[in-house]
Order: sequence, then C-alpha cells, then structure tokens
Amino acid sequence: MRLKEQTGLSQAELPLDGLKEHLRLGSGFGEETLQDTVLEAALRAAIAAIESRTGKVLIERSFIWQTEAWRQCDAQAFPVAPVVSLSWMKLVTRTGEEVAVDLETVALEPSTQRPVLRSVYGRLPSIPAYGYAEIGFAAGYAPDWDALPADLARAVMILAAHFYESRDGSSEDGLPAGVTRLIERYRTVRILGGSAA
Repeated sequence: MRLKEQTGLSQAELPLDGLKEHLRLGSGFGEETLQDTVLEAALRAAIAAIESRTGKVLIERSFIWQTEAWRQCDAQAFPVAPVVSLSWMKLVTRTGEEVAVDLETVALEPSTQRPVLRSVYGRLPSIPAYGYAEIGFAAGYAPDWDALPADLARAVMILAAHFYESRDGSSEDGLPAGVTRLIERYRTVRILGGSAA
C-alpha cells in the first residue's frame, strides 16, 4: 500500500499569524516576517505529527492511494480519514496498462474514523496479478484552517510552539501532554480481525 499526497498546503493556508499570536511575538518593528520560514516549518511539522499520530487529515487535500490487494473482497478501509470524495479509480497491470473503474460500481462509506470503499455489486474489482488498484480521493476534516475543529487547531498550535521553542533540538522526544489529551479522541482504534480493517 502506498499513499501519495497530491496537493500540499501552501504557506497562505497555514495560520502563521495565529502562531505568532500564540507565541506572542512582537510586531511593529519592521521585522514581522523575519521568523516566517521557521514558523512555517514548525506548523508543517506539527500538522504532520498530529496527522501521523491520529491517521486523520486535518486540512482537505488530494491523495492517490495504491494497493496490491483488498483486505476483503467486498470492502476496503481507507488508509486515512475522513474521506470527503472519490475522484477516480483504475486498475494497473504489471506492464502498466490502465483500466478505468466506473465509480458507479463502488461506494464511499463515510466515517471520521474508518471510511470504507465498498462494492455496489458484492465484489470490488479484481486487482491484476502483480498489478495494483489506484484511487484518487480527497480527505480532510475541514476545507481550510478556520473550519478546523477547535481542539485539533489548539493541538497544532501547542505542538508548533513546542517545535519552535525547541528548534535547537534540546527537548525530549514525544508530544506534550496537552497535545496528547486533545488528539486522543481522534486516534483510530484498531481491532484485530475487524471488518475492512
């Protein structure tokens, strides 16, 4: 299984001003943008860390997912959540030949925890031997930063501030306790033998 992000977040989509306010950085001295590169890196690292820890995409982006086999013949859980929409799907043979899959034959079972791709007709399309299925989709809790749930936004700010303040590498590994508490309810609970896991 491979997951590739197609559309990253631009600097304009990141809450740089919000992080500056959170850090209480001074303004009015003609150097307001001096730290922008470092702040941007801290925000990107915080978002990536929280997405990695929870398996959830915060700000909506496009992805390509490739899988060589289905876990179940009629259903397959997505590697991240929440999935907003399916864009396209195709099967790719070992020689690179591509066959489009009609999206009318599959359905997205939405969930903020474990969204699932389901077959409408009982079986997902057969993946060619030594080939793979490729699915384009959009995922994310919110279309932009302002629409992000408040607890997730707060967790990003706390973690970004932590990364910014410990950029010399002197802090211990691990997430601050406040971040862990804020994101706990978003973490995916994995049950062995569970359906479409």
